[in-house]
Amino acid sequence: MTRKDKLIARLKGRPRDLTWDELVRLLSALGYEEARSGKTGGSRRRFVHASAPIVSLHKPHPGNIVKMYVIDDVMRVLTEEGLL
Repeated sequence: MTRKDKLIARLKGRPRDLTWDELVRLLSALGYEEARSGKTGGSRRRFVHASAPIVSLHKPHPGNIVKMYVIDDVMRVLTEEGLL
């Protein structure tokens, strides 16, 4: 099982302790790139893909754990696009 497969399985399990770094690695493995805009990106982050819709998320702070609604939104988009 590859790292990508392990991250996908972890996301599908809807863990309460998924970190921002894990989510970014998964999106990157699926072909997304973080769009850099302005001096600071603030807490809002956009991830662009060549053929899939943009995924726009709030980076968690002060902690690093992704909220459950963010996991659900990401899963919905990735499933609709056939990436999961």
